[in-house]
Amino acid sequence: MFEKLALMAEKYNEIGEKLSDPNIVSDNKLYTQLMKDYKNMTPIIEKYNEYQKALSSFSDAKEMLDEGITDRDMKELAQAELEEAKDDMERIAQELKILLLPKDPNDEKNVIIEIRGGAGGEEASLFANSLYRMYTMYAEARGWKQEILSANPTELGGFKEISFSIEGSGAYSRLKYESGVHRVQRVPETESQGRIHTSTVTVAVLVEADEIELEINPTDLKIDYFRASGAGGQHINKTESAVRITYLPTNVVVECQDERSQHKNKDKAMKILRSRIYEAMQEEHDAKIASERRMQVGTGDRSERIRTYNYPQGRLTDHRIGLTIYRLEDILNGNLDEVFDALATADQAAKLANQEA
Repeated sequence: MFEKLALMAEKYNEIGEKLSDPNIVSDNKLYTQLMKDYKNMTPIIEKYNEYQKALSSFSDAKEMLDEGITDRDMKELAQAELEEAKDDMERIAQELKILLLPKDPNDEKNVIIEIRGGAGGEEASLFANSLYRMYTMYAEARGWKQEILSANPTELGGFKEISFSIEGSGAYSRLKYESGVHRVQRVPETESQGRIHTSTVTVAVLVEADEIELEINPTDLKIDYFRASGAGGQHINKTESAVRITYLPTNVVVECQDERSQHKNKDKAMKILRSRIYEAMQEEHDAKIASERRMQVGTGDRSERIRTYNYPQGRLTDHRIGLTIYRLEDILNGNLDEVFDALATADQAAKLANQEA
């Protein structure tokens, strides 16, 4: 590992010199790529330099002890410095292992989240709205932008299903663990006997794939235009503004009717479609490395029950990592960092164990 880090440090210094070269600065494409590489390497090199400093302290203290110093105070000081430097080296080496784990290439990308009510009827639809609110409040707190792409609301204020995008640096890295079945246990407002009901909601987190990454052949698309249904006023119901796009190779169907403009609905539908196709490609790739995937928390199978929200106890439990937190209201208000940090740490630990096996 340290030979690799020494070579990386050399390359890092070379890139630093190149970034001040006027010829490279004038080449926007090359400069942007080098700056990206430099930025990605910086936390690793800083941690490596920290390790080198601890190693130097360890070597100095060991040299003093090997020389056989007789002064008791000096000897105790050197021994304490040796042990402290050794502990630092072990800690930093572990941190370096985590920093050197292969990065998920999608981590910095935007996401599309699809939430669908499952078992539980209207109560499931209402909880789908609660989850939508939770994720958008989290996004707002981080300064991320969110936009509804498609929604099927219910009369009581829930959602049978809703798709929305979240745009922001590192959005996928934080939200990728949310795919799966979310279970809620609470007393519905319509329940006169005060009995606790259990309902489920399915969440899918998709990478937002752009046109450059995923080129779709227009001949593979069947596009239908129709009049929107539901609330929206006379205009939305009297014009064929709604769009249905079918991807013929796999029969994936996406509908969008939220906008008055046919063009805007088509753009939103294409955004969802690209992300669904991209996800299918990712799943095919992941299947080839299934043994590795089983070792990780991963991005979650959407059919797997991943979490329970128990309202009477004010409890959230993530079943994948055995995490239980008694601050449910706080979490539903978008304060999710404790949950996401725990999932990321568990994922890193599993990857390390898999790497060392």
